Amino acid sequence: MGSQKRIAKELSELMETPPNGITVELVEESNLYEWRVYMDGPEGSPYYKGRFLVRLSLPTEYPFKPPALSFGTKIYHPNVTNDEKGSMCLGMLKSDEWKPSSRIAAVLEFARQLLAEPMPDDAVEGRIAEQYKNDQKRYDEVAREWTRKYAMA
Repeated sequence: MGSQKRIAKELSELMETPPNGITVELVEESNLYEWRVYMDGPEGSPYYKGRFLVRLSLPTEYPFKPPALSFGTKIYHPNVTNDEKGSMCLGMLKSDEWKPSSRIAAVLEFARQLLAEPMPDDAVEGRIAEQYKNDQKRYDEVAREWTRKYAMA
């Protein structure tokens, strides 16, 4: 029960004062554990003007276990798997790095920041990470192309 209270509180804070470029809603009114997050691509990044759907799943053991984030919108990024799962690799969400004091707002802001500054050394898509490191111009072109194709209404 305690976890539901905390989740409800964090959700209402996020809905009242959402972080810059982030909108949050529940997938179903009756389920506090599944959220839909809309993230705007940060200015100055190849994702700018794109709007990305991010799925946030909270475990029933939250805040003692980390939430899971995955992209519902295809995105060309070294830290997001290039499959239909769209799993996002975030250091702070690994069970050994997660702290119960962490807030969902901070997780979402960190995820959005990752769009502006990918972490190629913590990549799940090695090929994209290599390209980001060695040919950033081409990486930006492909990321912009995917953003136009998949993330713009």
